Formats: sequence, structure tokens, C-alpha cells
Amino acid sequence: MRTLRTVAELRAELAPARAAGSTIGLVPTMGALHAGHESLIARAREQCGQVVVSLFVNPTQFNQSADLEHYPRTERHDATLAAAGGADVLFAPSPREVYPPGFSTQVRVLDLTERLEGAARGAEHFHGVTTVVTKLLCMTAPDVAYFGQKDAQQVMVIRRLVTDLNIPVRIEVCPTVREFDGLALSSRNVHLDRSERERATALYRALQSASDLAKEGEQSAAVLVRSAAEQLRSVGITPEYLTLLDAHSLQPLSTLDRPGLMALAAHIGKTRLIDNVVLHPLPTSPSGSDQTEREALARCTV
Repeated sequence: MRTLRTVAELRAELAPARAAGSTIGLVPTMGALHAGHESLIARAREQCGQVVVSLFVNPTQFNQSADLEHYPRTERHDATLAAAGGADVLFAPSPREVYPPGFSTQVRVLDLTERLEGAARGAEHFHGVTTVVTKLLCMTAPDVAYFGQKDAQQVMVIRRLVTDLNIPVRIEVCPTVREFDGLALSSRNVHLDRSERERATALYRALQSASDLAKEGEQSAAVLVRSAAEQLRSVGITPEYLTLLDAHSLQPLSTLDRPGLMALAAHIGKTRLIDNVVLHPLPTSPSGSDQTEREALARCTV
């Protein structure tokens, strides 16, 4: 595996594979790689002839400078993990390479970015995400880009981005990877102390509580959200948001009559964590179209 720092180096490295018709896969990351990233790299390795893992802590998506400063930076570890997973290239540009002097362009996706993380973290968060992802896609020109279901809203925003801008890339979404007790893997988990780590498991229990009710036929969004909230309240967690939205449009749902995304964010101590699960209404008939839709959503397309 080669570690490259500039766009010119990256394009030169990929040129022979591109000319030979090899499929190029991109796994965009901000580093601090863990088993969730490993799963994305493994999927890319299965499907692509060339695998690029990008490593860039994007300053424009942080709304607090302290959060940016404390974000873990572990390039040596990340390089080892990426190489072990089968990556061909680790692209680790500097902020100056990504945002050179005079940079004054921003890519925005409206509507989908205005709820959940957009409402909680401010509009600039997603403007930073969409701008840097657009740049990474232009720099690499991959055939496929790989993202995790844990960032469900981000996935929806990026899909809208590539559709609206006619960017020729397929967005592949992989399931959330969890620890043995259900906690979704995140680079932020390292900031949890032992007691906080134990309390954090309530996030997944909350989502599972709602999921179990949905599987029993409950359709009331209020009941589903209340069940999840009770799990959080039992360990003293007040969510920043906890809501059920349409899994395709992110519009609020009052009734689970179509696939719904239950999403939450909460602070455990000083650490902010997010998680989500897709809830499905009980099928009204065993028709082929219903089964096809449920199978598609089970593959984490939100």
C-alpha cells in the first residue's frame, strides 16, 4: 500500500488501473479507523480492483474548534489497518491540499440537511460534509464509494448530492458494526470512561425497544419514541434528539405505515454519540413487491 499526499500523486497512481478498466473503490474516512471502517474496506476489496482509503479530518464540518482539536489522529495505526484490510492507496492530504489558498466554493444540499444533525449541529456541518465529499469524489473519480449506515442522514445527503450533480459513482452502504453489547463503533467511543461506556449501551437498547414493538405491530410513532425514551431515561440520558422519520425523505412520521428511520443523538459525559435503526411496518400482504422493498431496505439502503 502506498501513502499519497497530493491530488496529482493520487491521479497518477490510479491512471494505469483506470486505463485498464479496473473498478476503483473509495472509502472516505476521517481516520481513527476501527472495525466499522474495516468492514467498508473489506467490502471495497471484494468488489474493486483498486481500493483507496482517504484519511482527512475535515475542519469545515466541525462547528466547535475544541471538537476538531480533540478529534483523534492516529495515522500510523490507520495505515496499518488499511493495509491489512487490502487497501492499495492511503490518501492522506493536508488541509492546504484540500482547501488551497483562495478556496471559496461550497457545495450545499438543501432540505435533507435541515433536520437531525443539521438542526443540532448547524447548517455549516453538512455544508462542510457535502463540500469535502464532492472534492474527494472529484479527486479520486471512483466507480464506487463506501459509507456506513450509522451515518444514515449523511448517506441520504450524499446520495442526493451525486444524483443532483450527475456524479458517476455508486454509493454502497454497509451495515453498522457494533460491539458485543450493541454500542455502535465510533472513533468517539475512546473518550468514554468505564461508567460512561456502560451507560452508552442504552442507546442501542432504546432503538431495539422500538424495533421490537414495531415487529409486534405497533405503528404509533409516539408510542415507539416513548419506548425508546424510557430506556434512555432509565440511565439518566436526555437525548439531544430522538425521533422517527420517513426513511427516504426524513419527513416526520406519526404512523409507521412505511419504513421509518428512528434516529437519536445524546451526550454521554462530554462525548456526543449518534445511532439509528430502520423500522418496518408489518407487511399487509405477502406480495412480491412488499418482499422486494423489505429486502432492499435490509441491505441498508435508507
